[in-house]
Amino acid sequence: MPLRTDSRDQAWLLPPTLDELIAATHPSRFVRAFVDGLERSDWEAMEIALDGNPKGAPAYDPRALLSVWLYGFMTGVRSSRKLEQACRDCIPYLWLTGLQQPDHNTLWRFYQTNRQQLRRLLKQTVRIALDLDLVDLAVQAVDGTRLAANASRDRMFNTAGVQRLLDRVDAAIADLEAQNKESDVASVPQLPEQLSDAKALKERIEQAQQRLKDGERTWVNLTDGDASLVRSHPRVIVGYNCQAVVSPVQRGASTGLLITAAEVATASNDQGQLAPMIQAARATVGAVEVTAADAGYHSGQNLETCAALQQRIVMPEATSKDVRENPYHKDRFVYDASTDTYRCPEGKTLRFVGAKHKQGVGLLRGYRASPADCVACPAFGRCTKNRRLGRRLDIRPTDQALRTHRRWMQTEEAKRLYHRRKELVEPAFGILKEQLGARRLLLRGFARVRAEWSLLAVALNLRTLWKLTATAEPGAAAA
Repeated sequence: MPLRTDSRDQAWLLPPTLDELIAATHPSRFVRAFVDGLERSDWEAMEIALDGNPKGAPAYDPRALLSVWLYGFMTGVRSSRKLEQACRDCIPYLWLTGLQQPDHNTLWRFYQTNRQQLRRLLKQTVRIALDLDLVDLAVQAVDGTRLAANASRDRMFNTAGVQRLLDRVDAAIADLEAQNKESDVASVPQLPEQLSDAKALKERIEQAQQRLKDGERTWVNLTDGDASLVRSHPRVIVGYNCQAVVSPVQRGASTGLLITAAEVATASNDQGQLAPMIQAARATVGAVEVTAADAGYHSGQNLETCAALQQRIVMPEATSKDVRENPYHKDRFVYDASTDTYRCPEGKTLRFVGAKHKQGVGLLRGYRASPADCVACPAFGRCTKNRRLGRRLDIRPTDQALRTHRRWMQTEEAKRLYHRRKELVEPAFGILKEQLGARRLLLRGFARVRAEWSLLAVALNLRTLWKLTATAEPGAAAA
């Protein structure tokens, strides 16, 4: 079999155009079509000028710079230096820029200046999916994933640690100032570099110390003061709790995942994120019939909030099944509203004995059985072991919502809907981490991380939309 010629001296009879080197369904074409499809009002809302300045050297078109960043996020390239290299070496980037080669400073300045406003692009991707009637509004899933911050755990300190560090820095500054005074140099127009760095470090430490004093947190990181200790099984990392709401999309036989809301929290616990994420998703796609969430979001307060929002929710309890199936669990006690009493599984009466307020829970109403009834009961030792006072029930304001939800979760419909959660949000996080390289955040500070997470969600949505349109019909990806 003859070999193909691989000579670098091969001449072109008719030179090819750059456009011929990019396939009609290439994702770079979809990215540029998305960017070119933005209305002038969209650019104005993002405070990005399209017309440029007639004076001075020509500037790069914002459309080209945005296309480079979006395609970079889609392909796992989020470094301005790597993007600069790609704009020199990779045909898709050369196509996006029209053979221009912006350097990393130009790319970084565009990203740094506009990244907060670029969060608006998430709604644009969702709007495209809605206009194409791709979004399944029957179910959505919400979950959080913990991403490592651009900060070391060695720089994490509690109150005592910050004070020890501050004492060492004060001693170092005093030593450097003494050396500076003993110097033969008559006058120094600026602080020596070591002393300047030490004083800057002291300022950061004092800011961290103030945050600890204000009670914002018990640990603080000197590199990224907004990052916190979050559990990323099986270990605890310095990072952020990145939340997302994911909906299924479909076009013909092709299916995909669409992030309809993306937010960031510093708290490791998910409970406080459920209602805000549902409301954020509603702002983009409207009301969805059912929201699926894991046990980390479960609380009576969240169930009441979902009821107030008229949002059906499928969500298991964090309480173990063995506890809930105990024959003497408080759910087995029957309430009689006419007498304001409870009847236990053995037929004994528990009467109201008073109410007390518990922080974070609300008003607890207490009911107690007769000690004599409990001691004589065959269930004594399993239901209660308190001989002196007998069995007590503390009824929370949210207990009725919890009982109603437990009955709902036992139905086959709820089980079927909850099973879909794993098909939605977990694969979306897997794509973000494995294929888009989002195992670690590159920016520091809550606002910057929030923008980075939002652009990662935009990248996943663009990837989904490209695949659905590219497989629909020839040339559709560029439409």
